[in-house]
Amino acid sequence: MSKRTPKKDPHADREAKKYDNPIPSREFIMKVLDAEGEPMDREGIARALDIRGSDQKEALRRRLRAMERDGQLLYNRRGGYCLVSKLDLLRGRVIGHPDGFGFLVPDDGGDDLFLSAREMRRLFHGDRAVVSIMGIDRRGRREGALVEVLERAIHQVVGRYFEDNGIGFVTPDNKRIPQDILVPKEQNGGAKTGQIVNVEITEYPTAFRQGMGKVVEIVGDHMAPGMEIDIAIRSFDIPEEWPEGVEQEIAGLTAEVPESAKEGREDIRDLPLVTIDGEDSRDFDDAVYVEKHGKGWKLYVAIADVSSYVSPNTALDKSAIERGNSVYFPERVVPMLPEILSNGLCSLNPEVDRLCMVCEMTLDQKGKTVDYRFFEGLMRSHARLTYSKVAAMVVDRDESMRGQYQALLPHLDEAYKLFKVLRERRNSRGAIDFETTETRIVFGEEKKIEQIVPVQR
Repeated sequence: MSKRTPKKDPHADREAKKYDNPIPSREFIMKVLDAEGEPMDREGIARALDIRGSDQKEALRRRLRAMERDGQLLYNRRGGYCLVSKLDLLRGRVIGHPDGFGFLVPDDGGDDLFLSAREMRRLFHGDRAVVSIMGIDRRGRREGALVEVLERAIHQVVGRYFEDNGIGFVTPDNKRIPQDILVPKEQNGGAKTGQIVNVEITEYPTAFRQGMGKVVEIVGDHMAPGMEIDIAIRSFDIPEEWPEGVEQEIAGLTAEVPESAKEGREDIRDLPLVTIDGEDSRDFDDAVYVEKHGKGWKLYVAIADVSSYVSPNTALDKSAIERGNSVYFPERVVPMLPEILSNGLCSLNPEVDRLCMVCEMTLDQKGKTVDYRFFEGLMRSHARLTYSKVAAMVVDRDESMRGQYQALLPHLDEAYKLFKVLRERRNSRGAIDFETTETRIVFGEEKKIEQIVPVQR
């Protein structure tokens, strides 16, 4: 075996990158252990792979540790490494239940494994773990026992702080974490009984003791206005603060589009594009314009050109990828991009210049697209309209509303005609239109739910 040429790791594992001579791949190491048929210590694996130098042995140690972390190998009490796949073990993600028990969702698919409340005492919702299959419980479910925690998913917990006989503890707000977190007196951050706090986990729970933590933030008093939002933001790790690199990159931006950014773009500021959104919408990132073109129509759809401000691999780009999307709460938004962009330069607010990407489409009288082109444009929204306003103008023919937006009426009427043609084409293709009643939550002065009302489509 020592004369075989080691197979190169196709992924160039990070743990071995710094060493000049490549060590055998994870797959080759697993084949060696499989052929041996029993656990091997690190020295035994090194001998089998003909690894002798200190640097090579250190690289092997790092690789074995990485394989252990990823759930490919298990390190037993006698210092031996063995294949997880050979031990009737499963690795996967833990799903906690409010009643204390949980399930392991295997990485390789298959049925979930039931974890009793006793096993879940050492685990948090979202952890990755290796679990052994114990058998079938009374309800016919496969049952597992925890072997090793591979990765902790939760590092901070939001909950309510209490003290009992001088002992502080936090009851997590997340019902999937039924364990209380003990907080030493000197690490309670001055929190008072009943307050909502953010706790950093300092010691994870074991089979014999609860997890421990320290208060890193006092969020506020229980039932205070808006407290539910603050709890949700922290419970789901929604990033509110911008990294320093992002702050530096947006430092030079202003509310106005710089003249240099307008160069080379097609100027369509005279085109009466409008945004049409819901009454309570906060994003104005697309605009439309329709005009009669022969027997058909010409349709312009413009969207804010975010790429002009967010370049690949910048701090802004990485932060936006991490956030993934804006998160909307009642009367509050945690945006994907800083406010100067999300509510400013990348928002198609009326009567201001904005950079945009445009699709210009030519459609025939049956609504079929016969021509189109894309271009980088410079636009100016002529109005911020809502669905109810447009419906009042083009459907109900409300005279006062039509008078208010008289200059825009010709293309809004054409847009409605095109809409009806496109809807007919959609129906002829057999599309299903579900008639459902959406609701809107109305909040009172204390940011508590006052009523829930239906929204007219």
